[in-house]
Amino acid sequence: MKKNTIDIITLGCSKNLVDSEKLMRQLEASGYKVTHDSDNPKGEIAVINTCGFIGDAKEESINMILEFCQAKEEGRLKKLYVMGCLSERYLKELQVEIPQVDKFYGKFNWNDLLSDLGKSYHSEFAIERHLTTPAHYAYLKISEGCDRQCAYCAIPIITGKHVSRPMEEILDEVRMLVSEGVKEFQVIAQELTYYGVDLYKKQMLPELIKRMAQIPGVEWIRLHYAYPARFPKELFRVMREHDNVCKYMDIALQHISDNMLQRMRRHVSKAETYELIEQFRKEVPGIHLRTTLMVGFPGETEQDFEELKDFVRKVRFDRMGAFAYSEEEGTYSADKYEDNIPDEVKQQRLDELMAIQQEISAELSHAKIGKTFKIIIDRKEGEYYVGRTEFDSPEVDPEVLVKDEGQALKIGEFYTAKINDADDFDLYATIL
Repeated sequence: MKKNTIDIITLGCSKNLVDSEKLMRQLEASGYKVTHDSDNPKGEIAVINTCGFIGDAKEESINMILEFCQAKEEGRLKKLYVMGCLSERYLKELQVEIPQVDKFYGKFNWNDLLSDLGKSYHSEFAIERHLTTPAHYAYLKISEGCDRQCAYCAIPIITGKHVSRPMEEILDEVRMLVSEGVKEFQVIAQELTYYGVDLYKKQMLPELIKRMAQIPGVEWIRLHYAYPARFPKELFRVMREHDNVCKYMDIALQHISDNMLQRMRRHVSKAETYELIEQFRKEVPGIHLRTTLMVGFPGETEQDFEELKDFVRKVRFDRMGAFAYSEEEGTYSADKYEDNIPDEVKQQRLDELMAIQQEISAELSHAKIGKTFKIIIDRKEGEYYVGRTEFDSPEVDPEVLVKDEGQALKIGEFYTAKINDADDFDLYATIL
């Protein structure tokens, strides 16, 4: 157990990761040595940044807390603090249920941890972070919260209303990160397309991305978590006109049947969804679309599910994830609908949907054989360098594997690669 060392453990999404990175920078400014490793904690203090999105994530957070409680009881840890979405939502219950934790913080008051450690918040480092990602890319959070009231989602309950960060502050952060060697930005928010409505009274995502793209040193900008209703069409032009805005869009569609979309309170129709996808592909040739779909929502009929399967086959998403509905207390669907689809039916539908997508993914990957792409190298693993194209977000999308044949590629550098083989998920390439 190392004195003055704090271990930060991050669970859940990349938005949580940004919070952890900000806290790490503040702790370092206060004289602590900080590590970010749940597998091999060495410090006398641990801070767990929890996720509270769905059942599985909550369970993972609870298990991690209990694991560290045990370390504390065995004398391998002096202090244990918990922050993030789970403790934002269940603060009182957690304090009663897990008294071994020294203090729980929510998602927005983690600065209080500094004063509880006898330190103060360094406002001069407000936009600074200790990056836990490889040095060449960073996640860039542009807003918090969400004003959409989708029936199944607990996020607005946890994070509150949508709050955009001022544009100049975001651009200052981008310039600072570029000066530190960051070349690629994963722009993230709970709901990207709403950016600016609260501050500037209109959707400002296209303007923000245009201004980011003009900053020297910004090589790739990738967009995550857009919403299909009232999509800011001006963004198409920005993506077309700026080569450093990746032709990639992560847009969670959840379902396609009008019955489901209405029950989910998504404020978009089947026809509008198909039209939006068509527009994406027409306005931004070559764009890769990633989506997330949900099966087993209360009232989903066989016909609804057949429509969903048909949708996946027709649209042929470049990237697709899916999950089974999990009832979250306090949400509209928990209050108004009965969770009436048996778990085994949910699982069967999930498996069926993912099997369709796996076949599509394999076909789309194989279609890239013989083609040439610009790739960035993320790391070296065994006998391969592992990289990505502009169509691949870190950790969730396929990777490009380049066999090490003594060519000494540099991590974080761009190369031109020719794809010579593919499997269901990854591409194999040689550097030209």
